[in-house]
Amino acid sequence: MEKNEAGQLMEKWLDGKGEAALREVGIKKGHVVLDFGCGSGNYAIPAAKIVGEKGVVYALDKNRRKLDNLMSRAGSHGLSNIIRIYTSGEIDTRLSDGSMDVILLYDVFWYFPLRDRRLPVLLDELYRVSKPDALLSVFPKHIDSERLKEKIEGHGFTFTNTLSGIMLHDDRLEKGEIYNFKTKSVHRS
Repeated sequence: MEKNEAGQLMEKWLDGKGEAALREVGIKKGHVVLDFGCGSGNYAIPAAKIVGEKGVVYALDKNRRKLDNLMSRAGSHGLSNIIRIYTSGEIDTRLSDGSMDVILLYDVFWYFPLRDRRLPVLLDELYRVSKPDALLSVFPKHIDSERLKEKIEGHGFTFTNTLSGIMLHDDRLEKGEIYNFKTKSVHRS
C-alpha cells in the first residue's frame, strides 16, 4: 500500500469508522479506558472521541516515538483526554486498583505469546485495574484465539461475546473478531 493511501485510510478510520467499531464493542461517554500497547493511537484516538471530556483514555506503550506521534495526532483532533503512559516493558500500569471501565488489548499478542511467563502477569495486572463488571476487549491477532480465551477466563474474566467486523490492523482494514470479557462478579477479596 502506498504511504499516501495508508494515510488516507488512517484518517477515515480516525474520522468515524474506528468510533463505530469501538461503540459496538461497548465504549461509552464518560468511560475510563486503558489502551494497553496503544502504538500511535489507532484505537486510543477513536476511544477518546467517544468517552468525551468526562472520560479519559490511558494510552500505554513502550515506544516513546509512537507515544509522541499519538499525542501529536490527538492534538490535531482537538483531544485533551488522553494520558500517555510510557513503560520500558514492565507490565505494571501504575494505575489504581479498580479504576478502568474498559481495557483494550488489541494486537499485542506477538509481544505476549501463550507460553510467555509474562502473559499471566499481564492478565493479573489488567484484572487488578479493572472495575467490577469492567469490559476487557481483545483483538487476538498472532495467537491461538481459543487457547487465549481459556487463559483470560482463568484470570478473573468471563467471556461474554464475539464481535465480527472490520478492524484496523497493520495500517489496513481487515475483517477480524473481537472477544469481549467482563470481570467476574466476585471481584476482589
